[in-house]
Order: sequence, then C-alpha cells, then structure tokens
Amino acid sequence: MFCATVDYHFKLFHMPYIKWFKEQGWEVHVAASGSLPLSGVDHKFDLPIERSPFHLNNRKAYKQLKSIIDQNNYQMIHCHTPMGGIIARLAARSAQKQGTKVIYTAHGFHFCKGAPMINWLVYYPIELTMARYTDCLITINEEDYQLAAQRFKAKQVKHVHGVGINTNRFKPIDEYRKKERKKSFGYDPDDFLLFYAAEFNKNKNQQFLINCLAMIKEDIPNAKLLLAGEGKLLDSCRELAAKLDVTHMVNFLGFRDDLDQLLPMCDAAVASSLREGLPVNIMEAMACGLPVVAVDNRGHRELVKDNINGWVLEPGNKEVFAEKVKTLYQSKIICDNLGKSARELINKYTIPEVSKELEVVYSRFMLEASYGPQNKYNRAHI
Repeated sequence: MFCATVDYHFKLFHMPYIKWFKEQGWEVHVAASGSLPLSGVDHKFDLPIERSPFHLNNRKAYKQLKSIIDQNNYQMIHCHTPMGGIIARLAARSAQKQGTKVIYTAHGFHFCKGAPMINWLVYYPIELTMARYTDCLITINEEDYQLAAQRFKAKQVKHVHGVGINTNRFKPIDEYRKKERKKSFGYDPDDFLLFYAAEFNKNKNQQFLINCLAMIKEDIPNAKLLLAGEGKLLDSCRELAAKLDVTHMVNFLGFRDDLDQLLPMCDAAVASSLREGLPVNIMEAMACGLPVVAVDNRGHRELVKDNINGWVLEPGNKEVFAEKVKTLYQSKIICDNLGKSARELINKYTIPEVSKELEVVYSRFMLEASYGPQNKYNRAHI
C-alpha cells in the first residue's frame, strides 16, 4: 500500500514506482484523500485525511485505514506527507508486529534550521515518536538525513535524491525554438522570462519576487515574472503588483499542467520559498537548462551551487536578489553557462537514478515478504 494525505501526490510523484511494482508482479493499493483516478492501481481508498494534525477528520481516517490494513495483510506500506505518514504508521502498528514493513519518506521535515519554533514544538516530537514505528525512514535532502540518522530511532535511515525528474519531458530547447515558443504563448521573442511555480501561501513567499521585480523594472523593462499556481494569497499578490506598478510585468498563470512547455522557453528560474525539502519546481527548471536565483533554505542549497548553476541568497535581501537577476539579463554567456551546469547537475535526480536508490530499499523487504517466515500468501500486496 502507498498512503499519503491527498491522492494527487501520487499522480505528481509516484506513478513510475507504482508501475515498477506492478511489473514485479505485486498488487498495489493506494489510500489518500480524493477521488482522482490512478492508472495501474489495483484498489484505491478515499480517506478523510486532513493536512492539519488537529483536524477531527484524521481520527476517522485513522480508524478506516487501520481496518483496511488489518483486512488486507499488506507486506509493505510506503507512506508519504506528514499526516499521511503519521496516520499510516499509527494504523499499521499491529500489522507491523505481524511482519508488515513500514517505509516513510519525509519530503522535508517541517522543523529545520531557521524554521519557526512552533514547527519544532509540534512536528519534531511527533516525528521522533513515529520513527519507532518505521522500518525505513527515507529523507530527500542531506540536512534531514543527518538529523534523522542522529536523533531518530527508525530501524533504517536512507537518503534518496528526491522523487525523480523526467528529463525526457523536461529538457532544454535551442534559441530559435525558444523564441518561437515565446511568441506562441503571447510573449515577445526578446522578453526576459522569469519562472516560479508554487502554491500562493506564506511559505512560498511570492511577494518577495514581486518586490524584486519592481526594483529592476527600469533596468529590465522587458522582464516578465511568470507565476504558476493557485492559493489563498493569490489576490494579495495581484494587489501588490498593482501597488508597485508591475502588473504588466507579472503573469499569474493559475494551475498549469504544461510546465514542460513553459519552462524551456524561459530564461531563468527564481525561487522565494522560506522552507523546502527538495523542490521539484527547481529540479524541473534545472532539467530545462535554466539558471536559478533562489532564497536560501536547505532544499535550495541542496540543488543550487553558487556560481555553478545559479545563486542561493540570504532571505529578505531584495537588493542582492535583484542584482543577480540583472547579471543574468546582462550576460548571456553567464546565463547559458549556469544553465548548462544546471542540466548536468540534475542527472542524479532523474527517475532512473532515484528508481535505483528506491529499488535497493524495496528489494530487501520484497525478499523478506517472498521468503521470510511471515509470508503466508501466494500473492504479495503493497
């Protein structure tokens, strides 16, 4: 079984690994909130999981999931996302005693260097406790790995390079096609396009980028900031753009499922989030050969190396951030060289490479499921 808070998480990140299990002859179930169809899944359970740990629906979700787990005799459960991971590990305690192996991937702990104290007070004790019910704890960045390996009592702690990027889908295009694609999306071929895809919330911090854009509007009048995504702070960002007189330079794209078409035509990726685990939006941009200007956090530090594929800059320093964007605009050589390095650095984060890392984890438990003393079934479940 795969479990997460919302089913779209699997649609975005885990379908290659579900497919891999099917190819090995395993039966695959999914449990999460939502009714999104997922191809290749044998059975899907819609649970009332909520993101907030204090929501009463999570008690219902726990009871339902425990019943599902007890009835299906899963030999492996891989859970994702904070609440999906908490509820699944609690619900699987009895099954774990009978031999079910429980894997949890932390896609970026909410507690980290520089995180608010409330995050440490709420989430750290929970993860510390839940680690006891975890056969393998997978982290996707080095900072989380070091913390988990030193402090948590999971049976194993592994570092895997993210969820895997499809570099056949996300890839660079030449200058001619870049200009033609800009025109096809309604831009001038010489517009300088900056891209950021993220939910509009406090953590993603799009207001910072809009403020930076206002600082360079005289120096780069043909700059365009493309902001893909939705969220509760979208309207306030529109208001800020109007207040700073950059509405004509900011394109609010809404939800998009064509990022593989948008990213290659852009000139640089920008990232303003205050906390990240290992951001897929940056990895996709790097795969498309874009240099990156990013606010400093553990996920950005993992991916962006100063003067190699971009820069990681002090949070809140709009002046320096704006200057780096101007550097990319003023020097095509620097822009191209950083972008080329970005494409090279992304190689270890591709789906084939991440698959190899996950297969090492899965294979050990698959062998135990097939030949271990707890195996009583002819057909394995996950």
